[in-house]
Amino acid sequence: KSITTIIAVEFNGGVVLGSDSRVSAGETVVNRVMNKLSLLHDKIYCALSGSAADAQTIAEMVNYQLDVHSIEIGEDPQVRSAATLVKNISYKYKEELSAHLIVAGWDRRGGGQVFVTLNGLLSRQPFAVGGSGSSYVYGFVDAEYQKGMSKEDCQQFVVNTISLAMSRDGSSGGVAYLVTIDEKGAEEKCILGNELPTFYDQ
Repeated sequence: KSITTIIAVEFNGGVVLGSDSRVSAGETVVNRVMNKLSLLHDKIYCALSGSAADAQTIAEMVNYQLDVHSIEIGEDPQVRSAATLVKNISYKYKEELSAHLIVAGWDRRGGGQVFVTLNGLLSRQPFAVGGSGSSYVYGFVDAEYQKGMSKEDCQQFVVNTISLAMSRDGSSGGVAYLVTIDEKGAEEKCILGNELPTFYDQ
């Protein structure tokens, strides 16, 4: 079970990724503030769900391979290249690993891009949600997502989605981590639990 909530969404010129920060071992919360948004390259991140150890291992392997790849080609790698590496590792070790990663970032060829990877699947989507908390917010994201949202709208969309998932899902909680990526680079942000938006039942 992917005990977490992760989300990524495209806007015109970049992407916004978000996650909660709770890590559980069975019924026990073992880390309240883990950052599940992992750097793969300067303008490419992934959101981790599933086994924390497995997901972090995949991210570290891809980070290393992208560094080598970027030196070989003499420029920043494409987001699709990072997503393909994640997909290949996930599929090759599908019997041993239990992890699902959403890959998102910006490159000069494709702009802002979000890719979902699951076993042998690689699919570009305008937005993606994952983890146990996603079950509680699919209706919200389907209703609230609008094509052509601004960067600020996407950031609020991500924060609202994570906050709603955290309020409903016992395996999601802590703080909300955000990363906004565009042509200029990546900007990381942490929103404390008492600063998250509240909804009618809270």
